[in-house]
Amino acid sequence: MAALNYKHLRYFWMVARCGSIAKAARELHLTPQSISGQLSEFAATLGVELFQRVGRRLELTETGQRVLRHADDVFSAGDALLAVVKDQTTPQLSIFRVGVADAVSKAVACRLVAPALALPQATRLICREGRLAALLADMAVHKLDLIIADRAMPSHLSVRGYNHLLGESELGVFGAPALAHQLQGTFPACLSGAPLLLPGEDFAVHARLLQWLHRHVARPHVIGEFDDSAMLKAFGQAGAGLFFAPAAIAATICAQYDVQLLGSIPSLREQVYAITPERRISHPAAQAIRQAARETLSV
Repeated sequence: MAALNYKHLRYFWMVARCGSIAKAARELHLTPQSISGQLSEFAATLGVELFQRVGRRLELTETGQRVLRHADDVFSAGDALLAVVKDQTTPQLSIFRVGVADAVSKAVACRLVAPALALPQATRLICREGRLAALLADMAVHKLDLIIADRAMPSHLSVRGYNHLLGESELGVFGAPALAHQLQGTFPACLSGAPLLLPGEDFAVHARLLQWLHRHVARPHVIGEFDDSAMLKAFGQAGAGLFFAPAAIAATICAQYDVQLLGSIPSLREQVYAITPERRISHPAAQAIRQAARETLSV
């Protein structure tokens, strides 16, 4: 089929809306014969009948009705486009799409992303959460402008992206007050035999945390692993076990989940990266995220 002729589509649309060729011709400032010829050519190009005569009137066929519905959408979109172009006083809304990897603390992500909503330029934030591999696939097809992750982009992936270390934090150990009061001894010896909730294998810190436990805790008792940081903290809040989270936001975690900070582990640091499709962080929202990271995390 040949490419759609939008001039023919408009003539068809006007005839269908006006109800007759004569009325459409007056609206378009053309002769009825010209409109009639263009309609015939349009129908021949499509290979379908668009109108049928009922007495002296033209009525749309079923196919014509379907074509009319699409034509309404086409010309409505065109009118909206013209309105935006003509009205230069309308604020231009900037859309910024952020992906947050499951392994990143929700409290950290919220603190980093929130300033992007307070920019002078009107900005609509679209935030997606998921596994890093899926988010990178979305960034590759321009569905995301920036990804916040707990690790740099894997080098073996054929995705164009650039890593920007936003900051890092010591890992803290938190627990519900009732559970914390049962512990004996000083930190970290008090963790021996205590129920522990660990971040899952998707977390960059997972393997290093296991190594640290086996070196510094006499009897590490891991009762659960979680791929979602919010669920990990929810179980910790319920008193199921002690959990590990960034010490940089300890005050926020303690207030939100009603838990205590038992101690921090200087040798275990959780990193936060921004991954972008461009080498430089230039978008105002991305710059706001980087500045928030400097204020929240150590560099």
